[in-house]
Amino acid sequence: MKVKEAIQQLRESLSPVIEAGELQAMIRVICEDVFNYDQVDVALRQDHELPDFAPERIAEIIARLKRHEPLQYVVGCARFHGHRFKVTPAVLIPRPETEQLVDLIIDENPDADLKVLDMGTGSGCIAIALARALKFAQVDALDVSRDALAVARQNAALLKTPGVRFFESDMLAPQPSACYDIIVSNPPYICWSERESMDRNVKDFEPGQALFVPDSDPLLYYKAIAHYASQSLEHGGKLYLEINQRFGNEVKHLLESCGLDDVRIIEDSFGHVRFAAARQH
Repeated sequence: MKVKEAIQQLRESLSPVIEAGELQAMIRVICEDVFNYDQVDVALRQDHELPDFAPERIAEIIARLKRHEPLQYVVGCARFHGHRFKVTPAVLIPRPETEQLVDLIIDENPDADLKVLDMGTGSGCIAIALARALKFAQVDALDVSRDALAVARQNAALLKTPGVRFFESDMLAPQPSACYDIIVSNPPYICWSERESMDRNVKDFEPGQALFVPDSDPLLYYKAIAHYASQSLEHGGKLYLEINQRFGNEVKHLLESCGLDDVRIIEDSFGHVRFAAARQH
């Protein structure tokens, strides 16, 4: 199978179910992450033969994408903050909005030797990106899922970030007990009632445990995180959260009620309420 034949098969098979612009982006990812062909390679090597496994792999990719499985699970990786992370159905797929959270933390914390905790680390994308970008940071990361932690540890090894320490712990009763300069979390925050309006590739494939909270208690995880942060942040330490845009005011009041100062609700690049930040007094 030649490069141009693989691309043609992908286009013909998937164009009925995937919008043209999105499909073009998917084909670019497939060529790069499955066959190691970047855009220049694709343009210049249309008649090059792909490896022998190509026809079977292309057929598998098409079948899985037609079932609305996320492309990142199909190819086994996702790009985040300039790095390539392994992802499996045990972890959420890293989002561009979360990259903005990482950038916010990096921009506001230029000091060296900061102690950082990532609560609900999943693939480890936040913890590893911060460990690589902050100056000599000591980064801990926790998650309740052993399968997620296995993926996160693999990512730390693949990205040569051995200094991140991973712990199996529930955000609702977090361990380890330590003091931190920065605590960050992208916890479950989507109400179950919002599930039916979500895309199939999210609600049917990504881990519900990492996505959803009861409608009766939408701030469930923020309560636990805020309480822990109020006890575990150093003087002047900072808390950063990704939040549900529906509950910005509620999160702000919660953080203030836990004694945290300088509470900010921050919009993402699309103008949506997306983050909260606060400081220990």
